[in-house]
Amino acid sequence: MNNLKTLRETDFEKLGRLKIFSWLSPTELKVLGSSLEMLNYKRREVIVRDSIFANQAHVLLAGIVRITCLNASNERVTVALIAPGPIPELPSLPMSRFDFRCEAYNNCRVGTLEWKGFENITLNGRESAFRKFHQNDLKHWYRLLRRTSGLLNLDLHERVAITMMDLCDDFGVEDSRGTLLTVSFSHKDIASIVGASRPRVTEHLGQMERDHLLIRQGRQFIVSAGKLSIVLAA
Repeated sequence: MNNLKTLRETDFEKLGRLKIFSWLSPTELKVLGSSLEMLNYKRREVIVRDSIFANQAHVLLAGIVRITCLNASNERVTVALIAPGPIPELPSLPMSRFDFRCEAYNNCRVGTLEWKGFENITLNGRESAFRKFHQNDLKHWYRLLRRTSGLLNLDLHERVAITMMDLCDDFGVEDSRGTLLTVSFSHKDIASIVGASRPRVTEHLGQMERDHLLIRQGRQFIVSAGKLSIVLAA
């Protein structure tokens, strides 16, 4: 019983750190925590496919989620890495061959609640929650469009730089030398996100390091986000 109580308290604390729920009072946050159906997922387990959860909100409390799909060669590739917070709704297109999936990148803890369940938490809860989750969806799919669309005419160096900035936003903490990525992402992960080969991405990361835009600390990156944003704006 004590272990269960401690686990629940930990879930509440994690919910309280998520910006998406900053509009809820502490009491409402506790009601949300007790309303969520909590499940644990091990690395590589599929959490959801396509838009099966269109009537539900999914919240990642711990771990990292990987959004994957099939590429033109019918290979499953990573297109986004999601930090704790709302899990974006996956597109479900008629006759789609992309087969979008949400998978556990590492051990994850996910809470699920039907949209109508928010009405029991606060006034106009469903409308407010849906709007905030929708804004989060737009943010992630805009990032995907920006990294992969030929319409924007971005070269690989720019796409790698944008991806590093996105990772800083989601997984970075301020360091005296820049923004430290608290998670060790491989060159393969970054290559999959930008749609390029690992060797080519390694070359561009190396160039950024020579340009003093990146620092390697073991398997982690420290990103000079300020300098990198200036380069991207030029």
